[in-house]
Amino acid sequence: MLHPETPDSQSSTAASVYAEATTVDREQWLHMYEQMLKIRIFEEHVNILYTTAKMPGLAHLYSGEEAIAVGVCSALRRDDYITSTHRGHGHCLAKGASVDLMFAELLGKEPGYCKGKGGSMHIADQNTGNLGANAIVAGSTGIATGAAFSSKMRGTDQVTVCFFGDGALGQGLLYEVMNMASLWKLPVIYVCENNLYNEYTHYSETTAGEISARARAFGILTEEVDGQDIRIVYPTMQRLVERARHGEGPAFLLCNTYRYHGHHVGDIQRAYYRTKVEEEQWQSERDPLQLLAQWMTDQQLLDAPTVEQIEHQVRAEIEAGVAFALNAPYPELDEVNQDVYA
Repeated sequence: MLHPETPDSQSSTAASVYAEATTVDREQWLHMYEQMLKIRIFEEHVNILYTTAKMPGLAHLYSGEEAIAVGVCSALRRDDYITSTHRGHGHCLAKGASVDLMFAELLGKEPGYCKGKGGSMHIADQNTGNLGANAIVAGSTGIATGAAFSSKMRGTDQVTVCFFGDGALGQGLLYEVMNMASLWKLPVIYVCENNLYNEYTHYSETTAGEISARARAFGILTEEVDGQDIRIVYPTMQRLVERARHGEGPAFLLCNTYRYHGHHVGDIQRAYYRTKVEEEQWQSERDPLQLLAQWMTDQQLLDAPTVEQIEHQVRAEIEAGVAFALNAPYPELDEVNQDVYA
């Protein structure tokens, strides 16, 4: 079953922002749909690269959560910052990363964003404001808060977004930095992607109390949204970003969502911690791409030929990116101790 805190309990929030969605122009909605589709198809190919033994190591797929990455990052400027997580491909792409360099990094190739040394869980791209993914749960919360502190000290109006999952709610660092962010009114937005599971355990078994109450305890403005519906995520994030940009301090955005695949690409048999019925229900009833496409169709913003054209373009871009990465060289041996810090 769908989790009780997801769609239905947020109907009042949804009602208040759906009107804002109609003020977004068609080109912006088409762009966001394309970005979401790019993430979905990118992850499909990551899974193929893993299962065909072409990609070293593991990857944590973002499929099912696309509306959050795209809705959040679409509200940011290029010079705004983000920090990401072990499940971070969607964040990187939504902030402007190129698929060819992303694939190169995943395959350990020299043209990759980190010269092939970071892999799936450590991609960073300074040119788009991506300060990096982090394999440590809640590990990027200090980096994000520090970036927001830097923006305030330098007198810029840059905003930082810190993505993290529900598992980070058990890490003390998150609460230390939220305390400082609130005291110093830092321009940082903490985006919690609650996909219901801490690896293989439902979050209700690990997280006491109400999630949003944890941020409110520090005097931080909190919002809770249906993370499957970009029509809610995007306008909500726009308001939080503008608030932070004008010096009004941090915010906490709780996005209820669902990961379609396992904790990582090797987690295939999931029956011991969640049911197939649950997975199928989320994918059939709450798929972020289907929700946006159906609404755009109803609003006469999208038709079948446009969907086909967008998918053709995205698949061509993804396939070209895979080919680029497969044919790219590995780093030279003398690179092994360069750009590596302990």
